[in-house]
Amino acid sequence: MNNIFSRLLAGETISFFDPDYHFIHEACAESKKLLVRLNNTADTTETKQLLQELFGNRMHETAVITTPIHLNYGRNLRIGAHTFINHDCSFLDLGGITIDEEVMIAPKVTISSEGHPVAIANRQSLSVAHVHICKNVWIGAGAVITAGVTIGENSVVAAGAVVTKKDVPANVVVAGVPAKIIKELEN
Repeated sequence: MNNIFSRLLAGETISFFDPDYHFIHEACAESKKLLVRLNNTADTTETKQLLQELFGNRMHETAVITTPIHLNYGRNLRIGAHTFINHDCSFLDLGGITIDEEVMIAPKVTISSEGHPVAIANRQSLSVAHVHICKNVWIGAGAVITAGVTIGENSVVAAGAVVTKKDVPANVVVAGVPAKIIKELEN
């Protein structure tokens, strides 16, 4: 695999016009082929085999994903033990996404480790930042988690919330756009 993926994970912003950018498109196309098969099978054995091909040992054997699932790459997504991901979730993982154990993710959640610079001069570029969903987090339906965010242990991201730029501390409930703490949880 080309070093463009290492460059991304090291924090480099990559121009769409970079001579190696085609390696990203090619890798994502390979993942899409597996996803098409995964999202169109009802056979549990085939589902497990395809998930293994997509994630390898980066998905714990006790994790459950309900299809359809949407992602662009898959190789930088790590899913912990006893995690449940409901249907129609999207993961953009070129910058890395770590989902710890015992996490619950409701339908239509989007987690993206990717974005683009705001500056007009270099907007035609890809920038990434790792996303970390800590142990025992619950993410409600339709929530969005953006690049560089950590959701602290035991926290709840309410349905429809958008978490941008700011980490969520442990043991709280956040809601709204942008998400704000609305409640502290007793541990």
